[in-house]
Amino acid sequence: MRIVFSGGGTGGHIFPAVAVAQEVQRRYPQAEILFIGAQGKMEMTKVPKAGFEIKGLWISGLQRKLTLRNLLFPIKLVWSLMSAYFILKRFNPDAAAGFGGYASGAALYMATLMKTPTLIQEQNSYPGITNKILAKKVSRIAIAYDKAQRFFPRDQTLLTGNPIRSQLQHLASKEDGKAHFNLDPNKKTVLIIGGSLGARTLNRGIRDNYEALKALDKVEFIWQCGQLYIEEYKSCQSAQLPHVQIMAFIDDMKMAYAAADIVVSRAGALSVSELCAQQKATILVPSPNVAEDHQTKNAMALVEQDAAIMIEDKRFAEEFLDVVSELIADHDHRVRLEQNIGAMAHPRAVELIADELIKLAQG
Repeated sequence: MRIVFSGGGTGGHIFPAVAVAQEVQRRYPQAEILFIGAQGKMEMTKVPKAGFEIKGLWISGLQRKLTLRNLLFPIKLVWSLMSAYFILKRFNPDAAAGFGGYASGAALYMATLMKTPTLIQEQNSYPGITNKILAKKVSRIAIAYDKAQRFFPRDQTLLTGNPIRSQLQHLASKEDGKAHFNLDPNKKTVLIIGGSLGARTLNRGIRDNYEALKALDKVEFIWQCGQLYIEEYKSCQSAQLPHVQIMAFIDDMKMAYAAADIVVSRAGALSVSELCAQQKATILVPSPNVAEDHQTKNAMALVEQDAAIMIEDKRFAEEFLDVVSELIADHDHRVRLEQNIGAMAHPRAVELIADELIKLAQG
């Protein structure tokens, strides 16, 4: 069995693809798996670290303003389609799966032209343009939200939820999580995560509230500021905010989620799915810099079920401490959010997508 996986650009596209690939490999140890990603993007290091081979395409997305990169886009697109053709021709896959990102669009489009059975996974409640185009050609579509159904042919679509990293499919104890980060078990913990690269609004919102944060001495914070911002903010931990642990990236997210009583997060599809699985009282701050406002739509899918609180990006600095303080004080509200967000989890997403992909590969 040979299967191609494609997805990248962000962890939200990479980690779900890796999780499904690992499930296929678990069931069929002799299966040959190849990833196709975008040159220079994080998948080129994350995928080999997970034990899979990856080929890179020379591809990037369109910018929102006129730039030299936009002028190069048609050339990159044609080159990537040709490269994808030769990669697929040599590997000769039995099936191909796309999990989002620029390379995924090129690889899956070429796979459909070559009559390879294909599956795409739509992670958001409102699909992007690439998956809307591919939906007319692929064999199966796995969706994460019921609301996405209306954009796709019903007979090709399966509600699976978003696949999450294998280490996050089970809960760790709060005691273990707090011990892992050397936290006081008698204090509440707030986890602030802005994605692997970081989130400028979240970081500046915390910076602008240093004085107020100092007063919250009965609350401890784990603050993932992102690789892009660590040099700018790391000095605040010991000098100004000793009850705040600041780091560029959290390697053991399972323990970070376990330690947290409240999570403040962007509303990327993978983050939302992980929070559902971890059953955490959550404050979502959708990024306004995402195509088609995906993150706000993801957040609203939870807010409408009383499963999360949403703060607009532009209001984060002035509102987040009040909202955090209210949740810390209101035990019943936290419990209600935990129960409702947990009810929205799809614990079998990885298995269901692997099932469909294997069926396609076996004809």
